[in-house]
Amino acid sequence: MKNKKRKVMAFGTFDLLHPGHVEFLRRAKALGDRLVVSVSRDTNARRFKGAAPVFSEKDRLKLVGVLRFVDKAVLGDKRYYLSHVLKERPDIIALGYDQTAYVSALKADIKKLKLKIKIRRLPAFKTRLYKSSKFKSRIKRQNV
Repeated sequence: MKNKKRKVMAFGTFDLLHPGHVEFLRRAKALGDRLVVSVSRDTNARRFKGAAPVFSEKDRLKLVGVLRFVDKAVLGDKRYYLSHVLKERPDIIALGYDQTAYVSALKADIKKLKLKIKIRRLPAFKTRLYKSSKFKSRIKRQNV
């Protein structure tokens, strides 16, 4: 019998893709054999972040998808946040240190649906240097 490959799923907006995002995804991949990354829709990013992303969902999807350790990149669902999780059936969901949207609902829904998905929160990576909000404020100050 062949060993089952462990699938990891990570979520994020990944706007202004930077080394902090790359390290988060690299660490997520290290939790399993395959990494599926869910890129937030523009409407959801705007709702949770309070502002529209700099890059469109299609551009962010392309950027994440070309990372060599990302096996598959998908867009999140516009309506039901779990639809692509149910489709992909990950063994592990990797969350960033600062991801708070959906977390309590996610745990409850996983339990309610009797899914066998582990949730792993990954540590921060050099947040003094690599944080999207810092890059965005720097861009705003420079009027770029």
